Amino acid sequence: MVSRAFLAVITATALAVSAPGLSQTRAALPSATINSAVINPAVVAGVTAPTVAAAAYVLTDVTTSQTLASAAADERREPASLTKLMTAYLVFGALHAKTIVPSQMVNVSQRAWRAEGSRTFIEPRKAVTVDELLRGMIVQSGNDASIALAELVSGSEEAFAVRMNAEAARLGLTNTRFTNATGLAHPQHFSTAADMAKLASALIRDFPDYYPLYSQKEFRYNNIMQANRNRLL
Repeated sequence: MVSRAFLAVITATALAVSAPGLSQTRAALPSATINSAVINPAVVAGVTAPTVAAAAYVLTDVTTSQTLASAAADERREPASLTKLMTAYLVFGALHAKTIVPSQMVNVSQRAWRAEGSRTFIEPRKAVTVDELLRGMIVQSGNDASIALAELVSGSEEAFAVRMNAEAARLGLTNTRFTNATGLAHPQHFSTAADMAKLASALIRDFPDYYPLYSQKEFRYNNIMQANRNRLL
């Protein structure tokens, strides 16, 4: 399973590219530097941090809630498929509350089936389990699976987006607004690297039982094998 610190790197450090090497530098950083919350990704205490080819990023140590490095952390940007962190957070909450169960069969709507972008290849005439939809969303970044889960939890993707925004407010994501469950571009759909770091940390903290899903390297559905979109795995 991917380490707790690593998920913060691959999902929360950037609305672009992650920086895996930075997670190895913390032990060499003087406490005064760590406690300053934000460090310049340069030479510190003899350790050279890698250059991060990202317009905005945050590197967070989830175990201590410390930010180790960041750049343009509060600039609003399109979160793209990092949106699915919030979709997963709400679905995990529904599973925890037992309003849905992993083995539950879900009928696929026309809207989910016709979703643009990355797909799990679910079909309207073929019911699919919640567990399969979760893996389709997390491993394959399936927009169709994300919409199907949103409709299951809230009745419609629009109603689900309202819940996403309410949860974002509760978690203190002050520069985030969602209009959909997938991350498809919309003028009012935005977030920041800092908010995504908070969301990833909350997901790890609040739903550790589901965390291993993020380390699954591939998933087969409908006789189609797809690799995890996280190339660092």
